[in-house]
Amino acid sequence: MKDHIINEVRQARMSHAQQFNFDLQAICKDLKKKEKEYEKKYGHAIKTLHPKSIRMAKNTSSI
Repeated sequence: MKDHIINEVRQARMSHAQQFNFDLQAICKDLKKKEKEYEKKYGHAIKTLHPKSIRMAKNTSSI
């Protein structure tokens, strides 16, 4: 079963990537620009979350 919403999102993503010849840096730069325009237009800051660090568990097994 195909989901039309997923297909629409994938099509929009592909169209956007094609505009920048699939150059990831250019795509990200454009998205950052759009975020700033959104923040200015609506007055809502977009929060960037930093990755959480992972603590490794102590090895308690005695093999």
